[in-house]
Amino acid sequence: MATTTGLFAAFAAGAAALAGGRAAVHWGIRKGLAAPRVPHDTDPAALGLGFDTVRIATANDKTLHGWFIPVPGSSAAPAVVVLHGWGGNAALMLPLARPLHAAGFATLFVDARCHGASDEDSFASLPRFAEDVEHAFDWLATRAGVDPRRIALLGHSVGAGAVLLAASRRPQVAAVVSVAAFSHPAAMMRRWLAAKRLPERPVGRYILDYVQRTIGHRFDDIAPVATVSRIRRPVLLVHGEDDEVVPIDEAHQIFAARGETPVELITVSGDHESFADLEHHLGSLTDFLRRVLAPR
Repeated sequence: MATTTGLFAAFAAGAAALAGGRAAVHWGIRKGLAAPRVPHDTDPAALGLGFDTVRIATANDKTLHGWFIPVPGSSAAPAVVVLHGWGGNAALMLPLARPLHAAGFATLFVDARCHGASDEDSFASLPRFAEDVEHAFDWLATRAGVDPRRIALLGHSVGAGAVLLAASRRPQVAAVVSVAAFSHPAAMMRRWLAAKRLPERPVGRYILDYVQRTIGHRFDDIAPVATVSRIRRPVLLVHGEDDEVVPIDEAHQIFAARGETPVELITVSGDHESFADLEHHLGSLTDFLRRVLAPR
């Protein structure tokens, strides 16, 4: 599973160029915002699942690539939009496809902009991931055989933060599953700065401010510790106990910030990168979705 660390991998170029002028710094940060594009190496057919390859309109006149896996014979199935993490793609999320299908959920696996087979854009960011999952939700809500009142969002890493942000401003979302979300974007950046032995001031503060201006959002507004309390639907947080990219303490921070939101937290052995252990806990995940997406 792709990590969120790719977001910060090229910031060193910008930081090292501070003495060379502001333009060089901006170039380094922009380069750091460029997500690695990983091509698909499989599709739902490899799992024996019937599916449609779709294009979905999103912001900035761009389109998203997606795989829609329906529930044959169902007139109003519950459904799940599945979103990958930074530098990932829909194919990396396919270990979830068969368990969700067997549990009776229609699924839509999508690539965010600048990822997989979706359109390129000027940059990728958590808010743009959220825009993309919102457009995917709207598309799925119009599909025959899907109950638009019973659609959940499931995301990993940056995608996990994105589905929380999307649900915080979309009351139509019936439930959220957030896998390995970081608590705050600034926390990821500070870990990266510490690993590179770069001072938070002035280098880190300058980079943080520049990124916020570029994406058009304050980190404090889009951070999962802020968005989770604005959701009024059930939320499931899933986190690996051995996650070194996003320490498990951050899952507890999000849980503690839930306010009145009905949030459940499960921890699994494993790290940030793989669904290997999560597959052994998919019963808990599908049980949660069955319960909160049950017909009303």
